[in-house]
Amino acid sequence: MAHRDHTLRWLALASFLLVVIACFVPGWLLNQMLFASARGLAVLGLLVLWRAGLVSLGGALFFGLGAYSVALLQRMAGITDALLLLALAAGISGLSGFVLGFLLRRYRGIFFAMMNLAFSMILYGAAVKNRALGSTDGFGVAQPSFFGITFAEPADAKLALFAVLVVAGYAVMCCVHWYWKSTLGWLGAAVRDNEIRVEYLGYSVERVIHVKYTLSAVLGGLGGAFLAMGLGQVDPDSMINWVASGEMLFVMILSGSASVAAPFVGSFLFELLRTYALEVAPLAWQFIIGATLVLLILFAPNGVWSIFARLFGRAAAR
Repeated sequence: MAHRDHTLRWLALASFLLVVIACFVPGWLLNQMLFASARGLAVLGLLVLWRAGLVSLGGALFFGLGAYSVALLQRMAGITDALLLLALAAGISGLSGFVLGFLLRRYRGIFFAMMNLAFSMILYGAAVKNRALGSTDGFGVAQPSFFGITFAEPADAKLALFAVLVVAGYAVMCCVHWYWKSTLGWLGAAVRDNEIRVEYLGYSVERVIHVKYTLSAVLGGLGGAFLAMGLGQVDPDSMINWVASGEMLFVMILSGSASVAAPFVGSFLFELLRTYALEVAPLAWQFIIGATLVLLILFAPNGVWSIFARLFGRAAAR
């Protein structure tokens, strides 16, 4: 009897429960859930590349591009609808990734990683030196509307934005899950193992990488757009700088690559870890995060999702 994949059903149930839980949690925890889910979208984009053996040190490039797209579209075009802003930000990031993909699809290993970092720092420098982009301080993002409805209470607007984020996140996870099970998705692992054999089979390795890079850019821009609207602020240091790219890599390693839901779980754990590390040891919170990463690599090299998978596997066996 063929094995039936119930991943999407479990993800739908988890998404529904997450929205219900968000209605009753305090404001600070809702913010953490919102920020973690937005970063999880960008990390999922990096995971698409990672499955093909590609590591990007410039994940903040499209994350920041999506965030600034929302802010500039609000300021210059007067667009306030959240769904339209999200679609435009994802489209701008995807188009940018598609254009850059013609160059970056030729590189592998450290060269691919550093080229992405270089482009992200070019965007960072442009944002820092340009007064129209707010320079180092950035500028504010107004509360968006939802189908023409504007909420009077900021808490209600945050909850509505989180509900949209959960729905969008579920749709993205479904699309990436189907993509990984398609021929083009499976080619990622083949490219990682042996590019020459992929070429012998009649597939273009560069085209495979180009598609993955464009998809990664769309997800990064979408995550940045959600964060900009949830935070109500854009600035280069927290959204484009190499530190933001490093945090995404940390979350990707923390999460593991076994599931489309892993980046969201890992991102939420990272937000909690950073929050409590800052509270317990404000002068040494980086040490706590670094030590956590070392322990994770030593005892759970496949990420925290592998721990959940083992626990659920044992429960199913029993």
